[in-house]
Amino acid sequence: MSINKIYHLSSCSTCKKILGSLNTTSCALQDIKQNSITAKELDHMAKLAGSYEALFSRRAIKYRTLNLKEKKLTEKDYRKYILEEYTFLKRPVVMVGNRIFIGNIGSVVKAAQEALSA
Repeated sequence: MSINKIYHLSSCSTCKKILGSLNTTSCALQDIKQNSITAKELDHMAKLAGSYEALFSRRAIKYRTLNLKEKKLTEKDYRKYILEEYTFLKRPVVMVGNRIFIGNIGSVVKAAQEALSA
């Protein structure tokens, strides 16, 4: 049986609010600022999500400061940026069994809540 896991940022008010709404008793919690994501973890997430781009946050301040909007990013680029800088991971990432829920959109959070309650 695979362990349920939530990748989050403890200093993020949105992550805190979402974590408060989830039944996390069956989950390992990983603060991505304190405990960086490994390449193996990221590769597994991307496999479940279908791409590295699905895990990439364009809301990160560094997205603007590095002028990435002007560049044509590849899957390899998305992977590299997420591994280099934790803020590029769209948060939270909730993994329940072989399912993944990415980000803070209401419908995604609701689906994660249901998966954790099942």
